[in-house]
Amino acid sequence: MAAKTTLNAKNLETLGAQRLAELLIEISTGSAAHKRRLRMELAGNHGSAEVAREVRKRLTSIARARSFIEWHKVKTVNADLETQRSTIVTVVAADDPKEAFDLIWQFLAVAHTIFERSNSGDSVFIETFHRACADAGVIASAASIGTDVLADRVFDALQDNDHGQYDPLIAEMVPALGKDGLERLKSLLVKWSNEAEEKPADADREVFGWGGNGPIYRDEIDANHRQMTARIALQEIADAQNDVDAFIAQQPEQTLRAPTIAADIADRLLLAGRAGEALEILDAADHRGRFELPYEWERARVEALDALGRGEEARAYQWQCFEQSLNGEHLHALLRKLPDFDDIEAEEKAFAFVHGFPDVHSALAFFLTWPALAEAAKLISRRQAELDGNLYELMTPAAEILQEKHPLAATILLRAMIGYALDYGRSSRYRHAARHLAECASLAPHIDDFGNARPHDAYLVELKRKHGNKHGFWSLMR
Repeated sequence: MAAKTTLNAKNLETLGAQRLAELLIEISTGSAAHKRRLRMELAGNHGSAEVAREVRKRLTSIARARSFIEWHKVKTVNADLETQRSTIVTVVAADDPKEAFDLIWQFLAVAHTIFERSNSGDSVFIETFHRACADAGVIASAASIGTDVLADRVFDALQDNDHGQYDPLIAEMVPALGKDGLERLKSLLVKWSNEAEEKPADADREVFGWGGNGPIYRDEIDANHRQMTARIALQEIADAQNDVDAFIAQQPEQTLRAPTIAADIADRLLLAGRAGEALEILDAADHRGRFELPYEWERARVEALDALGRGEEARAYQWQCFEQSLNGEHLHALLRKLPDFDDIEAEEKAFAFVHGFPDVHSALAFFLTWPALAEAAKLISRRQAELDGNLYELMTPAAEILQEKHPLAATILLRAMIGYALDYGRSSRYRHAARHLAECASLAPHIDDFGNARPHDAYLVELKRKHGNKHGFWSLMR
């Protein structure tokens, strides 16, 4: 009997078409989403043209809506959007790519309304519209849209990208745009950017606000936004055309010396086989005021040295970077370059260096992420006096990772957090400290040798002697 009542397609077929239709009407009553889905299925029986008409009607309705999308309605609204997007791609595009092309652009245009009505942090919506950008590229190729028309569409879209909904559009459109389309799009963007430099007469300028140097005009804000939008788009086109010089030309003079920008440029120069120029760009970067250089800059410099045949210098620099930052990526890359057995020796040397690193917490973080949990346990045992129990964002996950195979190390970390909370009277952390103490008790039977740490019972006696008056804490232990 149970098998016959299981909800699956085969069992439901036994109800018959009429009964299933009655049930669908009953289930969809009061659910606009279910009704729309049923109408879409009915439209599908009359061909893609009818489906397209239903999608267009729904998208128009969404665009006209004005009510705010509360957090609990985000999933429902996005499910509706996904239904429309999926229908365009799977039903309409398969039968009429040109109609699907118009529909997917109408879909993308709805983004402005959606973001105006919702919290800008609703990433679920941006993901949906980014998928639609990818769909637009595929549909445009299938529909054989003229490159001029397509370039104009993309250009218009980029001018209205306030919410980042069109961020992946150029990259997704590259196959459909082709060489001619990219060139047209580039010319449109250059002209648009240059127009931003033309200032109206002062009498016609709208004052947006006031700064230390006088009025801030609306046209200046708009011009800066326009130029930045055009610059980013032109950089993407340069990448699509593998034109590193065009990419560099779009970088403002003041940003060329920024380490992250220098690394971006160097990566492209290296791909173009121009390692010497890459190293020059990197070494010209401005390091002033930086405690630590970005990993991307350091990695690019290593790759440039390697490409120039200066492998020994590259390895020495890579080791220097590791010593300064304890960034495991540097060590992994270095070990991969070494022959068998040499890499084992180098790893042992690196571990010895980490054990003596001045900042015990950076050392602990390295061993946890490498991962080398036995080394982390040794570090904790040897340098427990240096542990800062206030760094609970490191100590808590470290204790969880270590507790199974290294219960003593986990206990020492838990005790550090307990000690900080009680020594400094942080009553807001007493609840966590009480939980940590209970965890210490559960770990104690699994520790054969406490070494130079007190056994749990002795630790508990000392804790009560030292902090017996912290009644708020001890009340949590009952």
